[in-house]
Amino acid sequence: MSSVTSRIKAIKQPRGGYIPTNSLSVEELNDGKELNKDENIHASLVGLVVDYMSRFLTGTDKSDAFKISLAGSKIIKEENKSKKLLNNINGLNDKSIINACKLVGYDVCYRAGINYYKNVDEINPDNNTIENISIMLTRSIHFFKTCGQKLLDGITFEGGYTSTITTGD
Repeated sequence: MSSVTSRIKAIKQPRGGYIPTNSLSVEELNDGKELNKDENIHASLVGLVVDYMSRFLTGTDKSDAFKISLAGSKIIKEENKSKKLLNNINGLNDKSIINACKLVGYDVCYRAGINYYKNVDEINPDNNTIENISIMLTRSIHFFKTCGQKLLDGITFEGGYTSTITTGD
């Protein structure tokens, strides 16, 4: 049992890879900004915030974008708190980013179980972390404006999993 990501890390690619690199082209989208080296919340939470906020900021309903977080809050009976956090996510601003950082703290309840849950009130991103998330969100939005609108998000492969690969999106 493993995820798509963990399985692919365990597989050695054939010589030259699965897709020849000469069939690809590089298009650099450089905003001239560098991310701060130090953040005070775990990289996995930052990644979830950028993922879910990017979905929301490009047109997905907030409840759909943060559905795993909301499901996690339901497990530990903190739905009211999670809804309040969700209601305070309204755009690309510090308050929204802070609330999103707290809200994604519920994901662990759904994904790994309540034994790994850390009180979301203790998740308080510092200025470096907020700035990094803002930069990454701005880059995501710019990517879609430059390269084309998203067609789908939150894709899973129901019916396509096996005993070897059991999760992934």
